[in-house]
Amino acid sequence: MNKPTPDEFAQAAKLAGAMRDEIGKAVIGQPEVIDSVLCALLAGGHVLVEGVPGLGKTLLVKALARTISGTFGRIQFTPDLMPADVTGHAIYDPKNQVFTTRRGPVFVNLLLADEINRAPAKTQAALLEVMQEAQVTIEGEAHKLEPPFMVLATQNPIEQEGTYALPEAQLDRFLLKVKIDYPSQADELALVRHVTEGKVGDRLEVDQVASLVKPASVVVLQTIAASLRVDDAVLDYAIRLVRTTRTWAGAVAGAGPRGAISLVRAARAAALLAGRDFVTPDEVKKMALPALRHRVMPSPELELEGRDTDAILKGLLDKVEAPRR
Repeated sequence: MNKPTPDEFAQAAKLAGAMRDEIGKAVIGQPEVIDSVLCALLAGGHVLVEGVPGLGKTLLVKALARTISGTFGRIQFTPDLMPADVTGHAIYDPKNQVFTTRRGPVFVNLLLADEINRAPAKTQAALLEVMQEAQVTIEGEAHKLEPPFMVLATQNPIEQEGTYALPEAQLDRFLLKVKIDYPSQADELALVRHVTEGKVGDRLEVDQVASLVKPASVVVLQTIAASLRVDDAVLDYAIRLVRTTRTWAGAVAGAGPRGAISLVRAARAAALLAGRDFVTPDEVKKMALPALRHRVMPSPELELEGRDTDAILKGLLDKVEAPRR
């Protein structure tokens, strides 16, 4: 695509901001989580969300799907889930003596893969192909998914029985890993009031969220985000950050080249969300933790001290010099 005109960019930035506001009507608090998930959508990537149950992960995906008037699907991952339960399968019709394809729940715009680390590796691999290729192979026949396609997978941070660690190859396919934490006292007060006043039960509602764009318009937004200018000094800064993870004390393994690619893609989306048509070092800093925390492995000694990957990345951000404007 050619560089967007100032009018096209202004319209895209306004639309991205409006989507953030609409999601905020349903998801009380958690502005950083909303921003990160929106950045992943604008960058055409997938998100891994880590957080204890009951913090509004499903609500977030439903609200996002509603803003883009897109289709929404949910798969509850369990130890007995088979690959065909994710992708679909072929069924023999004895009457007509033909095989017909039954499409799986992945044929949507936004897919919530709940507790992805509860499924065995074979099923995780089936989802990996879908995420990577944006297509599903059933009985040797490839079926393309309609864009935009985004997987928002959740995993529980508490080590529990019956969980399978996600392989590094699969973790690397997620553009961002977002941590969703307990809300602040003020946000929790607003949340409980919002959910309990005049409502029976605790069903999560997204009725107040307006549909702002069609799925095809999201593809245009993604193209505009991908075309934003990144100065050589800012690009160099992002690459220096990623390269430093490989030699940083306390890190057993650092981020590979895909980490740098993901960081720059996410920073472009963050710039669009901020209403800027160029990327600043601030966007790179803002997206460094979600883009890199699942690609850096802390040493066992560091984990024993209670310091995690985020601690490594924060120390690294303090030391690696950012370009001055």
